[in-house]
Amino acid sequence: MSRLGEQLGFDSVWMGDHLLYRDEAHGARGPWEAWTMLAGIAASTSRIAIGPLVACTSFHNPAMLAKLAGTVDEISGGRLILGLGAGWNETEYRAFGFPFDRRVARFAEAFTIIRSLLREGHVDFEGEFYSARDCELAPRPRPGGPRLMVGSMGERMLALTVPYVDAWNAWYSWTGNRPDGIGPLRAKVDAACAAAGRNPSEVERTVAVLVRLPGATGRGEQDPAEQVTPLEGTSEVIADGLRAYAREGIRHVQLVIDPITEASLEILAPVLQNLDDRS
Repeated sequence: MSRLGEQLGFDSVWMGDHLLYRDEAHGARGPWEAWTMLAGIAASTSRIAIGPLVACTSFHNPAMLAKLAGTVDEISGGRLILGLGAGWNETEYRAFGFPFDRRVARFAEAFTIIRSLLREGHVDFEGEFYSARDCELAPRPRPGGPRLMVGSMGERMLALTVPYVDAWNAWYSWTGNRPDGIGPLRAKVDAACAAAGRNPSEVERTVAVLVRLPGATGRGEQDPAEQVTPLEGTSEVIADGLRAYAREGIRHVQLVIDPITEASLEILAPVLQNLDDRS
């Protein structure tokens, strides 16, 4: 699917970093492990950007996560976008034995270690939750490391990350899957940029958009907040819907397609052509 997406002209492919979902309606389900899959995709493609949407810093020792990211970025030839977040799905935390408490405080320490190692190659850190004493990445990742992206709308998370990240991401439920839901989130990011002394234009805005195509079966969300109206229709309607996000300052969209199949990618090819023709 990644090779087909690259061939059709998609700009990026993303893997959710989750381990286990479980509920009464659908039982247990989950994706393959994200970093193993990203390495395979990196080796199987040549142009398309790749990234986790987003990597949960709780699932790995942060220095090890930096090592994984640097390695996948090397395999890809510098195409990795490192999305990072603090996690939210308690089911997988409990099942795999990760602590669920104080996630933002844990993220703050992990983020310091990860960004320092990827951007400077070295860190000496001792925190409450993590340590990386005289730690360095060898071989060094490419200068500056991969682009960093945060997936959060929390004010504390934005304050921690906006001074350093290259991009910000919103999940589709945060906007109601509507372009007019962007405004309040954009204002939050702008305020965080101002507090950090950064020009808001320095932080690229990205957003996930749920797109329903023929054969859709639904994504099985139990949370009412996730039950939004998908973007659907002809290629012209979908393309116009995506342009509306661009008018709200969104530079990159991650299409959450239902169903996730090669046929769906083929159906979206005219959407890409429509966007190219009128860009």
